Amino acid sequence: MGLPKQLTERQMKFAELLVYNEGRKSASECAYEAGYVSRPRQAASELRNANISPLVVKYIGELRKEIQEKYDIDFGRHITELAKLRDDARTKGAWAAAINAEVARGKAAGLYVDQKIIKYGNLDQLTESELQEKMKQILKDNKVLLEGVDFEVHNDSPLEEDNQSSSTKDSV
Repeated sequence: MGLPKQLTERQMKFAELLVYNEGRKSASECAYEAGYVSRPRQAASELRNANISPLVVKYIGELRKEIQEKYDIDFGRHITELAKLRDDARTKGAWAAAINAEVARGKAAGLYVDQKIIKYGNLDQLTESELQEKMKQILKDNKVLLEGVDFEVHNDSPLEEDNQSSSTKDSV
């Protein structure tokens, strides 16, 4: 017995049900719906076996490739779709949705950087002079980030000032 040259309607229906319902239906459920009612689990197994049903396996691969190309995400398409969603939300007056879409575009473009700072130790355990040195080091380390912001560093203890104005002031 030779291999068939073309797919039957049941084989095509099985392949389409399998691909379009991926994750929602099992292969045996797809086989049953396609018309393989007597032994759907065995039929599903045989239809997905390249040695037994090479045309069905090839057709399943073609359908999956078609879906992959249709829903494939690339940077340009992603940014364009987010811009469209933002514009649609803006025209409907849904400002929160518009802002979220714009933030998502910025994240996708790499404009936002998530930073996580893991601290070891406790500031309560430092002496006043160690805290002063720590604050000076932080200001020095972040000098580039703080351009345009004026800081006054006092030598007296910031702990003595309690609820008075802080030792730093913004000129922004």
